[in-house]
Amino acid sequence: QVQLVESGGGLVQAGDSLRLSCAASGRTFSFQTMGWFRQAPGKEREFVAGISRSGDNTLFADSVKGRFTISRNNGQNTVFLQRNSLKPEGTAVSYCAAKFASGIATMSQTYNDWGQGTQVTVSS
Repeated sequence: QVQLVESGGGLVQAGDSLRLSCAASGRTFSFQTMGWFRQAPGKEREFVAGISRSGDNTLFADSVKGRFTISRNNGQNTVFLQRNSLKPEGTAVSYCAAKFASGIATMSQTYNDWGQGTQVTVSS
């Protein structure tokens, strides 16, 4: 099992940038494929970005391509999500997730461990 703790959320204005961090502990971090998801009020949880175990491969939802960047530091057991040009519709709780199997997945059901989430609110 992997314990995940997100940080970096907050209240920002449209067009601002924000970097989320997710610190992992427990099972070996470098064996985990990592993902970021978000859930807006009244909506289902949706995939935002994912990164492979080594960090060589990434995947983004169409809605964030060109604006978000995902990276990881296996030495520090941390994964990051840089969010630029934020939009009000991006207001949601952001979650970090880990799965032991290789291959980035967009379906939340394939991830084994989740953080508690961090709120990101984007004002217009």
